[in-house]
Amino acid sequence: MDSSSQELKHRITEEKEEKETPEMDGKGKGRRTNKTAMAKRGLRSLGFAVGIPLSLTVLDIALFGSNLHYATMKKSFLYPPLWALHLACLGSTFLMGLSAWLVWADGGFHKQPYALFLYLGQMVLGLAWDPIVFRIGASRVGMVMCVALFGALVGCVRMFRTVNPIAGDLVKPCLLWALVLSVVNLKLVYN
Repeated sequence: MDSSSQELKHRITEEKEEKETPEMDGKGKGRRTNKTAMAKRGLRSLGFAVGIPLSLTVLDIALFGSNLHYATMKKSFLYPPLWALHLACLGSTFLMGLSAWLVWADGGFHKQPYALFLYLGQMVLGLAWDPIVFRIGASRVGMVMCVALFGALVGCVRMFRTVNPIAGDLVKPCLLWALVLSVVNLKLVYN
């Protein structure tokens, strides 16, 4: 009986030694290593979510963003200069990319696929505004695009907010931007 109790104590001690430490996961890697790898993947996906729309917006501004008529026409202080218009466009694109990434990270595009369509729709409308209004000169079509852009952004606010409240709040300055864009477009229609 004495030897069996010693054997029992010996097995319990061996099992405790074989258990993983709290710093280890099932594959022998540390939790810190897994968290670091996840953080790197998260930063990479954030870079894509923000970088691709920003680069498309910069390309759009470079190719279609100059307008001699808008730059030289008489405007009150309510109408921003062309450089401020483009800077605000870049800021709006950044906020929308960050907001979309937050929704994607929470799995929101799988839960609500219409949110993805609204996001892509507002991006296409925002990118198409410069060539249509500044290059082609179709300011009335641009006005319709501004209304559609505002509608898509309202939809984004509502859908993003259900997934991640912060993402919904990040879209709100973009709504203001769409209103400013509408006012600028209205000036071009009646000038």
